[in-house]
Amino acid sequence: MRTEGPAASLTEVVYRSLRNDILACRIKPGSKIKIKDEAERLGASPSAVRESLARLSSEGLVRAEPQRGFLAAPISQAELCDLTKVRVEIEASCIRRAVAHATLEWEGLLLDLNHRLAHTPLAAEGDEPRLSDEWARIHHAYHEAIVSTCDSPILLQIRNQLYQQSERYRRLSVPLATSGRDLTAEHGAIVKALIARDGDRAVALMSSHIEATSRILLLAQAEGGSLSPLAA
Repeated sequence: MRTEGPAASLTEVVYRSLRNDILACRIKPGSKIKIKDEAERLGASPSAVRESLARLSSEGLVRAEPQRGFLAAPISQAELCDLTKVRVEIEASCIRRAVAHATLEWEGLLLDLNHRLAHTPLAAEGDEPRLSDEWARIHHAYHEAIVSTCDSPILLQIRNQLYQQSERYRRLSVPLATSGRDLTAEHGAIVKALIARDGDRAVALMSSHIEATSRILLLAQAEGGSLSPLAA
């Protein structure tokens, strides 16, 4: 049984802070994570940071390398393409199962989150274009709600890991998006299909929604850009 208390709570806070910084690319992909520096920044013990990094390593967000310590997991075109393809397949299975077990409460939750998402600013304040943390939080809740009636815990576990892995790519796509993408319309169309219990259409729309982020990043690279914020 896990011991609860101040030490356990602090480790959880450190874990969540590091995880959020990695997903938001505030800790840049491929960069070295120094335990001593992070302990000082977060006001925590080195052991709490080390335990959190080990946990993040098991989630694929951090890599532990001999002689080098911990690194934020790198990103690449090959990973993006593979991640997008697999995520589309897993999301499709989860959505179809979710629609098969849909409830009125589920419909209400989708409508509520879609409304909140549409009325939350996408970009954070500041000179540098980046995704708003509040929008990202509601966006995550929106996608979680869609599959919340799926009856397969294993599928949901796999889906959640893929979603988290894709979050860094989504964050990077925001300052690169120049095509006038209408996210509000995309999210609304998915909800409309779900409420109509049209699983096939919902899957098609979700697939397009996921693939759009990949296209933005791949186009940027083809035009001489980079997938890595280290080049910014």
